[in-house]
Amino acid sequence: MVRIGVLSHRGDQATLRNWGPTAEYLHSSIPAHDFIIRPLKFDDVNPAVSAGEVDFVLVNPGIYVNLEVKYRVSRIATLYNRRNDVPYKIFGGVIFTRQDHAEINTLADLRGHTMMAVYDTSLGGFQMAMREMVDQGIDPYTDLKALRWGGIHDHVVMAVLNGEVDVGTVRTDILERMASAGTIELKDFRIINPQQVEEFPFALSTRLYPEWPFSKVAHTADTLAQQVAVALLNMPHDHHAALAGKYAGWTIPLDYQPVHDLFMTLKLPPYQYLGKITLVDAISRYRYWLLGGLLMLLFMVVMTLKVMRLNQELKKAKDRLELQHELILDSVADGIYGVDMNGRSTFFNKAAERITGWEAEDVIGHNQHEILHHSHEDGSPHRAVDCPVYQTFRDDQPRYISDDVFWRKDSTSFPVEYSSTPIKDEGGKTIGSVVVFRDITMRKRAEEEARQHQLELARAGRLSTLGEMASGIAHELNQPLTAISTNAQASMRILESDPSNTTVCVDVMERIAAQADRAGEIIRQLRRFVRKEPLESSLVDVNVLVNAVAVLIRPDITRADVRLILDMEQPLPTVLVQPIQIEQVILNLARNAIEALSELDDQERVLHIGTRQQPGGIIHLWVRDNGPGIKPELETTLFDPFVTGKSDGMGLGLSISYGIIEAHGGKLSINPDYRDGAEFSFNLPIGEVA
Repeated sequence: MVRIGVLSHRGDQATLRNWGPTAEYLHSSIPAHDFIIRPLKFDDVNPAVSAGEVDFVLVNPGIYVNLEVKYRVSRIATLYNRRNDVPYKIFGGVIFTRQDHAEINTLADLRGHTMMAVYDTSLGGFQMAMREMVDQGIDPYTDLKALRWGGIHDHVVMAVLNGEVDVGTVRTDILERMASAGTIELKDFRIINPQQVEEFPFALSTRLYPEWPFSKVAHTADTLAQQVAVALLNMPHDHHAALAGKYAGWTIPLDYQPVHDLFMTLKLPPYQYLGKITLVDAISRYRYWLLGGLLMLLFMVVMTLKVMRLNQELKKAKDRLELQHELILDSVADGIYGVDMNGRSTFFNKAAERITGWEAEDVIGHNQHEILHHSHEDGSPHRAVDCPVYQTFRDDQPRYISDDVFWRKDSTSFPVEYSSTPIKDEGGKTIGSVVVFRDITMRKRAEEEARQHQLELARAGRLSTLGEMASGIAHELNQPLTAISTNAQASMRILESDPSNTTVCVDVMERIAAQADRAGEIIRQLRRFVRKEPLESSLVDVNVLVNAVAVLIRPDITRADVRLILDMEQPLPTVLVQPIQIEQVILNLARNAIEALSELDDQERVLHIGTRQQPGGIIHLWVRDNGPGIKPELETTLFDPFVTGKSDGMGLGLSISYGIIEAHGGKLSINPDYRDGAEFSFNLPIGEVA
């Protein structure tokens, strides 16, 4: 049992409801393990991690920073929050009051008023707002009339709305979510210290920080963590687990240095002792007021000792920061190294050593491009001028490369994804870049295995379809073969009775040839349809594929008394596809329509297949019938695996077809506005690689 501890900032029931589907998704992606969600209140997080009661944690970045330093917790993915179907990987805090509190308009107006926050360790629910208040010279613990904790974001909002406190602070998007749920109306609130950030649509009062990280606890196996990370990164943004959790998938772990900076500014754990002056220092600083002029020499000695002590403490603080920096770098699973303006490596973490086989001393001070990035995958030279790492600090623009290769010490290459971000000094001048990379060998292997599995599944689907059609196909072949035999015997009798009657024989022979061609065409289509198709795509005319399917469904159409209408635009541009797979989709849709039409009694049965070229370089294909249609309760789940409207169906045909069309850059859909039966359609791009 794999336990995922989730910060229950909106209540345990909401936590289980929102994150339970994510646990189910991980189980479906990693069947060897069962995943459960364990809601954790703010005070429960540290004890649960310390006691090893959880294997993964999903908490706010502030709590994560402390767990990272104290318990060697390491992030493996960062959350994409969802709002109005748009993903966001950053968030902030919002400070608000009721609209009728006219005397509270700025942060300075907060003095002497009551305030409620979520909790003292809630990053978006208190600490972000505290930083903005401290910047304005306001200490929330001493300058406010009262500071209370709500424990849950929703409680804070309702406390302000009900007049229990004057001011509240929660993380961004809470107000908007509660308004969407109908719990509150945004017009009843006024935002304090409003901030406007492009492409960030939520009410905001603070700086922006990276979203929640999904992290592994120290005792959790790296192999399991890698499987979980791959599963999270591969989650579609519109997966039902993401929709239930109100997020839009996951991305690679972000840089959480802004959270470290906030804690350093506020002197919060793990930086609560940074730069503090001891009582002895304070006494030494003011001793000369007591001793006077006669003790000036002694005062100078004391001041000298004080300066020496401060120097020692500064050195210790610097060493501590360097140690924490090193611990942070070495605690992450991704490789990280720095590059100066001359292309030389400035640091190289433990994960980078493990992944590449290079020791830090082999790389630091040397040109990283010549060591790690000197050649392309095919062995051709990779020029330094084209290196994204160099371009990052030259044009001061961050970059993300999803597929490239690095080289190990043993001269072997491995696929990587990496980001390159500019490093700036105190004056804002770019002094180099930092590279965060990850070995994606396992992910690419898994993608290739999934692709091969999809091909085998599709071929199995075709074989199953042909098995169902076997009786009709045998009957269809028997007709031309019987005609051939009958005509051949007739020709023999004609020749035996009158050898000179060649004209009649020629006519009979032409009939034999036509029937042989008909039987041969059926056999050719069958052989083409069941073969194991190659991975390469080819340029084909979609109308040719429709005609090939028409040959295969002829027995079913005849048996079910269905009238087939082919409405194909001529000519059509070619599309770059795997022909057998597209034929499989058309055949599956056509046979589903024929089965639906067989349920009609006293009504003409019509199957309509059509093609059109549409603007924007699109070929549109539809399959329409006048049958009983799709049950309304199945319309939203019809393309999911094992969902079927047939009493004896397995629910795989439409799921396989949906995956095939999606792999070709299109989308298989049902027309909800067509009520005279059912209409399925899909688009294919003209001349583009599928």
